Amino acid sequence: MIFESHYQGSSFVELLQTDYHHLLPNFNQVDCRETDASVTLPRGTTILSLCYREGVIIAGDRRAVEGHRISSRRIEKVFKTDHSSAMAVAGVAGLCLDMAKLFRTELEHYEKIEGEQLVLEGKANKLAHMIKQNFPAALQGLIVVPIFVGYDPKLRKGRIFKYDVIGGIYEEEGYYATGSGGKDARNTIKKLYQADLDEEAALKLALEALYDAAEEDAATAGPDTMHNIYPSIKTVTAQGVWDVPDERVESVYKAFLEGKFVKEA
Repeated sequence: MIFESHYQGSSFVELLQTDYHHLLPNFNQVDCRETDASVTLPRGTTILSLCYREGVIIAGDRRAVEGHRISSRRIEKVFKTDHSSAMAVAGVAGLCLDMAKLFRTELEHYEKIEGEQLVLEGKANKLAHMIKQNFPAALQGLIVVPIFVGYDPKLRKGRIFKYDVIGGIYEEEGYYATGSGGKDARNTIKKLYQADLDEEAALKLALEALYDAAEEDAATAGPDTMHNIYPSIKTVTAQGVWDVPDERVESVYKAFLEGKFVKEA
């Protein structure tokens, strides 16, 4: 069966809105106003990002909660969006995952139609547009709050973009954290951050910030050595987007703990 599209642009999201609106995530019919128990949805918590000498690190803990209960210990909150950018999401887990997948497809579709990649600001603005479209759901408590990062080849550095619930976009210099433990994570990074950190030092600082957030916020999980659950961390540099292996995260985390206990002793 052949479908004729009425949309001639390069946006995959607008194509769905024009011809296949039933395929878009739709949470607008959920009513969260009756009681707190009427809708209990898993929510992702703390995410953060910080720039370092070679690029930018983006990270998130692995816990999702439903009220006061842990709904998942291994949820993924950090996603590669193309070969030079990534995003992390906090908020209603199902909607967060849908938006991350749709945004990645949006960038792939644009590149195939136009034959070139969007500049980093263009990618950030496209994500802002998607968040604006989610505003009716956000009014009902179904919030998605992402961090978007990328490596800018013109400026030869990593860049961080944050968003509010209505799609406002703001660029942060150096670092940012959000989610339920975001304030605690930011406080840690603020005290220790330096713009010329190497990758190892930036990774250690990201883990320390998540550790401190988990100490203060019950919805945030720190590294769990007993069950081999570690935060999801990606680096974005001129060479691309790379996962930091759990083995390396474990090694850096154990070194941090040893140093912490020595200082306390």
